Amino acid sequence: MTEQFEFTTTEEQTDAVDTSVFGEDTRAEAKQIIARYPESRSALLPMLHLVQSVQGHVSPAGMKFCAEELALSVAEVSAVATFYTMYKRTPCGQHLVSVCTNTMCAALGGDAIYKTLGEHLGVGHEDTAGEPGTEGSITLEHAECLAACDLAPVLQVNYEYYDNQTPEQALELVKALQRGEKPKPTRGPELSDFRGAERQLAGFFDDLDETVTGSSQAIETNRGAALAQERGWIAPSMPDDAELPPVPEKK
Repeated sequence: MTEQFEFTTTEEQTDAVDTSVFGEDTRAEAKQIIARYPESRSALLPMLHLVQSVQGHVSPAGMKFCAEELALSVAEVSAVATFYTMYKRTPCGQHLVSVCTNTMCAALGGDAIYKTLGEHLGVGHEDTAGEPGTEGSITLEHAECLAACDLAPVLQVNYEYYDNQTPEQALELVKALQRGEKPKPTRGPELSDFRGAERQLAGFFDDLDETVTGSSQAIETNRGAALAQERGWIAPSMPDDAELPPVPEKK
């Protein structure tokens, strides 16, 4: 039996899982999430983020909690939680450091950044340096793509961007996190911790004004639009009488 299903082998094992860690406030917030959707099962993804905001990972208790609130089986919840990489199966550190190692970032130094941080922290992929959840603890992971090739190599801390990194810059960033500091991301709002970021991904912004401060744009990202404006480039318009391809027949 694989690890992700070891706690769902029998009804007796599932029933024995204690979900009391999710108090009345969390259960009330779960109901708020569910109310956003016409079908309750559609709320599963943000519900799993809510679970992580409480426990720092998706535990068997978290899966049972989601199953109960959404009238799903634990196996259905487990199938989703084990499919997506953003749902962690072991407790995360105070900070999740994600290093992009996809083609562009790897070619420009992403692999060297990941190697430097791994050696400093003494951990590998999805391992945690320090006691999970305590101040200065860090979970390291390599990310397949962080969708910022124009700013490569990049890394994220709790899903906030640090662009144009070098191994030396990334190492200083991680050392600052270990000291309890929260260096300002290159773009976007001030840095939260992992559980705080998960709460936002669940759809709860306790200080919305602070959360949306800071531009998410970068000069490099907007360079193409700026060039087009400077040089008067425009996309050709479609003629009103343009012939459209036929809609394929349904079989």
